[in-house]
Amino acid sequence: MKNNELQDQNEVKDQIDVDDKLAEFDTSSNIRSFKGNMAKLITLIAITMSLFHLYTAGFGNLLALKQRSTHLLFVFVLGFLLYPISKKASKRKVPFYDWLFCGLGLVVTSYIILNFDNIVRRNGIPTTIDIVFGVIAILLVLEVTRRSIGPELPIIATVFIVYAFIGPYLPGALGHRGYNISRLVNQLYITLEGIFGTPLAVSSSFVFMFILFGSFLEITGVGQFFIDISFSLAGHKKGGPAKAAVLASGFMGSISGSSIANTVTTGAFTIPLMKKVGYKPNFSGAVEAAASTGGQILPPVMGAAAFIMSEMTGISYLTIVVSAIVPALLYYLGVTVMVHLQASKQGLVGMKKEELPDFKGTMKNGFHLILPLVAVVLFLIIRSPLRAALNSIIIALVVSMLRKHTRIKFKDILFALEDGAKKAVSVAAACACAGIIVGIVSLTGLGLTFANMIVSLAGGMLLPTLILTMIASIILGMGLPTTAKYIILATMAAPALVQLDVPLIAAHLFILYFGVIADVTPPVALAAYAGAGIAGGESFKTGINALKLGSAGFIVPFIFAMNPSLLLIDVTIGGAIVTIATACLGIIAFASGVQGYMFTHTKLHERILFIVSALMLIHPNIVVDTIGLVILAVPVLLQYRRHKTNTIEVKV
Repeated sequence: MKNNELQDQNEVKDQIDVDDKLAEFDTSSNIRSFKGNMAKLITLIAITMSLFHLYTAGFGNLLALKQRSTHLLFVFVLGFLLYPISKKASKRKVPFYDWLFCGLGLVVTSYIILNFDNIVRRNGIPTTIDIVFGVIAILLVLEVTRRSIGPELPIIATVFIVYAFIGPYLPGALGHRGYNISRLVNQLYITLEGIFGTPLAVSSSFVFMFILFGSFLEITGVGQFFIDISFSLAGHKKGGPAKAAVLASGFMGSISGSSIANTVTTGAFTIPLMKKVGYKPNFSGAVEAAASTGGQILPPVMGAAAFIMSEMTGISYLTIVVSAIVPALLYYLGVTVMVHLQASKQGLVGMKKEELPDFKGTMKNGFHLILPLVAVVLFLIIRSPLRAALNSIIIALVVSMLRKHTRIKFKDILFALEDGAKKAVSVAAACACAGIIVGIVSLTGLGLTFANMIVSLAGGMLLPTLILTMIASIILGMGLPTTAKYIILATMAAPALVQLDVPLIAAHLFILYFGVIADVTPPVALAAYAGAGIAGGESFKTGINALKLGSAGFIVPFIFAMNPSLLLIDVTIGGAIVTIATACLGIIAFASGVQGYMFTHTKLHERILFIVSALMLIHPNIVVDTIGLVILAVPVLLQYRRHKTNTIEVKV
């Protein structure tokens, strides 16, 4: 990078303590910091965890219950050693009770591993020690989850546990026969239906390996490469830093598992530059939050939700990512157009080209860093996700050695192994806790009951059901990591849509999109609040701006739920082209209506026409699209004529 304005951002980034910001807004980053022998112990445990998963990825997983128990064993030990009981607790030493929790975690997971044959032979008849250890395991899962991601998910899980006991006393459809502690512990601890169910299964294989892949990518410097490429491509355009932020955050978000972490790490570079060219703090933080949040719905990783979706629905991973591409790109198109129109309204210009990284030079120095990302996509097509992640880690190591300036040392590899394990703790804890919810839903039949209630409340009509499901998805998704929110919503909300013949993949993508959008939806817009913290803006106003920027995300899911051709399901090539083209026009029209600007400031009737035409254009129907195009032509022509008139008057 040259001695220029962008280079100064390294100094700005140094001034912003990224770790402190992450700890403030992202509970999973609020960990203890050790020195000496304790630091060495943590490093040893974390590296051992990564090596275990690398071994099983290469040579085959253990039996299901053993694999998941071993995975949870590491989570308990690292979780209670790394995460303090509260934010005010000491981050320099481990109190005696956390050592006790580590020991209990070791015991209850080792018990499953060492007594596997006896547990299988008992065939669902728990002994007294099974019940005691099961209760301890459930409590430990709730506590390690509370510490690592916050109280929301454990509170929800606790409500579900209480629900399992009080079923006989509840009225109407919510009532059920009720279950004693023996039956509940058997479901949640001994079988593969609760803590050790599908969520933890995916965490102990695909998800962990992709988190580890992300850690290896980070040590190769791919993050800075993405930022440099984004600024070299878009930095000189109108409102350039904001457009570059959208690009960079999309790149990083597509392989990241956290919209908050992506907002903070990428935003430390991009937000100060947006403010420097004239964007207000609230808008600057919102751009980064909206772009980072979109990464959770952008293939190939989709915040790890794609892998869990594949396991829970039986739909192939490749089918899921292909279907998710167009809606995700429409989301980013909406954010980019919003940013462009805001720059036009404020008369903001881009940065000078001499102030930016040179595209050719950046590509020449770092093009090889893209190869692991290309490889992971190719491997995902031809291999299992587990082997794809393993092979891509190997390729990341190999390609980093091709150039001297990206060559990594042995200590960097150890750091990546440690970092990957630490980052996986919060995700795995969330999956184990979500498994409690899934187990109780399966035991009580609450998922079907909840779905019936939504459909009944909506009068059996699709659009009201979609609206109610959207509201439920946003509320249940607030404050939760992507994997946890998807698991809960897939269990509770998606069945309502499937009942009304919405295709299975469309139903699950619908609830995922709205669960993710919760990260920029006030009052619990955590990604937006993180952006506001870096930008020095007001949290709520930043959240409103982020919601406005991501508003296209509210429309697209409704369209593919009602007509799945947008997901490239059962559609010809010609039909797909028409659907995508009209949807793009619809997104641009919608952005113009929301921003109140296209060529110039809109009048009220123009704004209404933009919104109406957008809703019609996004709907994949040739008749509706044609009407939408006709309506769109009216405000476009009015805007263009007024813009030309204003331009002539200015020249005169």
